[in-house]
Amino acid sequence: MTQIGLPDSVRACLFDLDGVLTPTAEIHAAAWKEMFDSFLRDLNGDGFQPFDPVADYDTYVDGRPRADGVRTFLSSRNIELPEGEDDDPPTERTVHGLGNRKNELVLRKIREEGVRPYPGSVRYLEAVRAAGLRTAVVSSSANCRDVLVSAGIEHLLEVRVDGLVATERGLRGKPKPDTFLTAAEELGVGAGQAAVFEDALVGMDAGREGSFGYVVGVDRVGQAAELRRHGADTVVADLAELIREGA
Repeated sequence: MTQIGLPDSVRACLFDLDGVLTPTAEIHAAAWKEMFDSFLRDLNGDGFQPFDPVADYDTYVDGRPRADGVRTFLSSRNIELPEGEDDDPPTERTVHGLGNRKNELVLRKIREEGVRPYPGSVRYLEAVRAAGLRTAVVSSSANCRDVLVSAGIEHLLEVRVDGLVATERGLRGKPKPDTFLTAAEELGVGAGQAAVFEDALVGMDAGREGSFGYVVGVDRVGQAAELRRHGADTVVADLAELIREGA
């Protein structure tokens, strides 16, 4: 019998996408860096302080809705920009303009490079479903479905609550738990019966604030201690570590 490393009370699994199911966190980090470095160079000249794709990404943008990531990082550099509109062109020097420029870069990278899921995550998804648990993907990305299709794992997830759904329904993004709570509700379970799987610190915060039954931190970048400090019940480097074969 296969064990999936969760309390018996858990009836549904809510998975973040980037960094948990697919290595697209690396694509996002590279796109954020390319966009912000170009902006900062234009603003400050060649002596600008570059965007750090590890420290700045993890602290200011990882897991957050796109516009929130722009605002949070700019605030860390004491830069203020007009909000602009959702459909601002990528050339516009506004919060939404920068966000749309970053999104263009992500889409180009996905188109050119494709997406392959983490093999251990696919194994775990299949084990969870074989155990009779419900599954959902919860992502701040507006490109979530495109990534799932490219990775070939859309069929393993019953519910998708992503950046598009959050905007349509007025849901607050991580670190607030709204998107995870919505996914649990759509799967017909309470928060206490759901497990959250996240690699971002703001995702840990959302899991803790939402009082979910179990929170799994996925450590791809060496921040296990921080994931635990932000509320992870357990931390793994790969979801396959949770699988145990037994009698």
